[in-house]
Amino acid sequence: QVQLVESGGGLVQPGGSLTLSCAASGVIFSRDDMHWYRQAPGNQREYVAVITSEGAVGYPDSVKGRFSISTDNARNTVYLQMNSLKPEDTAVYYCNAVVAGHSYWGQGTQVTVSS
Repeated sequence: QVQLVESGGGLVQPGGSLTLSCAASGVIFSRDDMHWYRQAPGNQREYVAVITSEGAVGYPDSVKGRFSISTDNARNTVYLQMNSLKPEDTAVYYCNAVVAGHSYWGQGTQVTVSS
Protein backbone atom coordinates (compact mmCIF):
# COMPACT_ATOMS: atom_id res chain seq x y z
CA GLN A 1 0.00 0.00 0.00
CA VAL A 2 1.35 3.41 -0.97
CA GLN A 3 1.41 6.15 1.66
CA LEU A 4 2.89 9.61 1.26
CA VAL A 5 3.29 12.02 4.18
CA GLU A 6 4.53 15.56 3.55
CA SER A 7 6.12 17.82 6.13
CA GLY A 8 8.25 20.94 6.35
CA GLY A 9 5.81 23.63 5.26
CA GLY A 10 5.44 26.93 7.05
CA LEU A 11 5.71 30.69 6.85
CA VAL A 12 8.83 32.14 5.22
CA GLN A 13 9.81 35.64 4.11
CA PRO A 14 10.33 36.48 0.43
CA GLY A 15 13.83 35.45 -0.60
CA GLY A 16 13.95 32.76 2.04
CA SER A 17 14.36 29.00 1.77
CA LEU A 18 12.39 25.97 2.86
CA THR A 19 12.83 22.22 2.46
CA LEU A 20 9.80 19.97 2.13
CA SER A 21 9.95 16.25 2.89
CA CYS A 22 7.76 13.41 1.70
CA ALA A 23 8.04 10.14 3.61
CA ALA A 24 7.04 7.42 1.17
CA SER A 25 6.03 3.84 1.89
CA GLY A 26 5.11 1.27 -0.75
CA VAL A 27 7.31 3.13 -3.24
CA ILE A 28 10.60 2.10 -4.83
CA PHE A 29 12.48 5.11 -6.19
CA SER A 30 14.40 3.00 -8.72
CA ARG A 31 11.07 1.86 -10.16
CA ASP A 32 8.58 4.71 -9.58
CA ASP A 33 8.50 8.35 -10.65
CA MET A 34 8.01 10.94 -7.91
CA HIS A 35 6.57 14.42 -8.28
CA TRP A 36 5.81 17.55 -6.34
CA TYR A 37 2.73 19.60 -7.20
CA ARG A 38 1.21 22.71 -5.66
CA GLN A 39 -2.20 24.34 -5.54
CA ALA A 40 -2.91 27.95 -4.63
CA PRO A 41 -6.41 29.11 -3.66
CA GLY A 42 -8.60 29.44 -6.74
CA ASN A 43 -5.99 27.82 -8.97
CA GLN A 44 -5.59 24.38 -10.49
CA ARG A 45 -3.00 22.02 -9.12
CA GLU A 46 0.27 22.54 -11.00
CA TYR A 47 3.38 20.47 -11.48
CA VAL A 48 6.47 21.70 -9.65
CA ALA A 49 9.12 19.01 -9.96
CA VAL A 50 9.71 15.42 -11.06
CA ILE A 51 12.41 12.85 -10.43
CA THR A 52 12.13 9.75 -12.56
CA SER A 53 13.06 6.18 -11.70
CA GLU A 54 16.27 6.78 -13.71
CA GLY A 55 17.10 9.84 -11.63
CA ALA A 56 16.30 12.44 -14.26
CA VAL A 57 14.81 15.65 -12.87
CA GLY A 58 12.57 18.28 -14.41
CA TYR A 59 10.99 21.60 -13.45
CA PRO A 60 8.65 24.14 -15.00
CA ASP A 61 10.13 27.51 -15.89
CA SER A 62 8.39 29.12 -12.91
CA VAL A 63 10.67 27.32 -10.41
CA LYS A 64 13.67 26.27 -12.51
CA GLY A 65 16.92 27.37 -10.88
CA ARG A 66 15.20 27.91 -7.51
CA PHE A 67 13.74 24.50 -6.61
CA SER A 68 15.53 21.16 -6.42
CA ILE A 69 14.04 17.66 -6.02
CA SER A 70 16.00 14.76 -4.58
CA THR A 71 15.52 11.36 -2.96
CA ASP A 72 17.10 9.56 -0.03
CA ASN A 73 16.83 5.81 -0.52
CA ALA A 74 17.89 5.01 3.04
CA ARG A 75 15.05 7.12 4.45
CA ASN A 76 12.63 6.45 1.56
CA THR A 77 12.05 10.18 1.47
CA VAL A 78 11.67 12.71 -1.33
CA TYR A 79 12.76 16.29 -0.74
CA LEU A 80 11.95 19.59 -2.37
CA GLN A 81 14.53 22.27 -1.63
CA MET A 82 13.04 25.70 -2.34
CA ASN A 83 15.25 28.79 -2.52
CA SER A 84 14.62 32.44 -3.38
CA LEU A 85 10.96 32.01 -2.49
CA LYS A 86 8.42 34.48 -3.85
CA PRO A 87 4.91 35.36 -2.65
CA GLU A 88 3.54 33.59 -5.74
CA ASP A 89 5.03 30.34 -4.45
CA THR A 90 2.40 30.37 -1.70
CA ALA A 91 0.33 27.19 -2.02
CA VAL A 92 -0.37 23.77 -0.59
CA TYR A 93 2.40 21.46 -1.79
CA TYR A 94 1.63 17.82 -2.55
CA CYS A 95 3.84 14.81 -3.02
CA ASN A 96 2.81 12.41 -5.80
CA ALA A 97 3.92 8.90 -6.72
CA VAL A 98 3.09 7.00 -9.88
CA VAL A 99 3.19 3.29 -9.10
CA ALA A 100 2.20 0.71 -11.72
CA GLY A 101 0.27 3.37 -13.58
CA HIS A 102 -1.66 4.52 -10.53
CA SER A 103 -1.27 8.01 -9.05
CA TYR A 104 -1.05 8.47 -5.29
CA TRP A 105 -1.13 11.72 -3.31
CA GLY A 106 -0.14 12.92 0.11
CA GLN A 107 -2.30 15.18 2.25
CA GLY A 108 -0.29 18.31 1.41
CA THR A 109 1.69 20.85 3.39
CA GLN A 110 1.06 24.61 3.39
CA VAL A 111 3.80 26.99 2.29
CA THR A 112 3.19 30.70 2.81
CA VAL A 113 5.67 33.28 1.52
CA SER A 114 4.96 36.65 3.08
CA SER A 115 6.67 39.50 4.88
